[in-house]
Amino acid sequence: MAKSDYFGLGRLVSIILAIIPVTAWICGVVTRITEGKIVAAIIRLIGGFTIIWLIDLILMIVNGSILRLLPI
Repeated sequence: MAKSDYFGLGRLVSIILAIIPVTAWICGVVTRITEGKIVAAIIRLIGGFTIIWLIDLILMIVNGSILRLLPI
């Protein structure tokens, strides 16, 4: 099984989690916290349920990974 962004889960499971807005928001925040990117996690908490969710959904379907806009 190929590794994907959400906790090393498979691509299909990650896409399913990305489709549901609440789970995508939670998984995106937790993923960024586990990477040590606290600022990105805080921004995700504030605005991750809008346009960032749509971008992450599209990128998860196309590339199998979520957007990494902030390297911090």
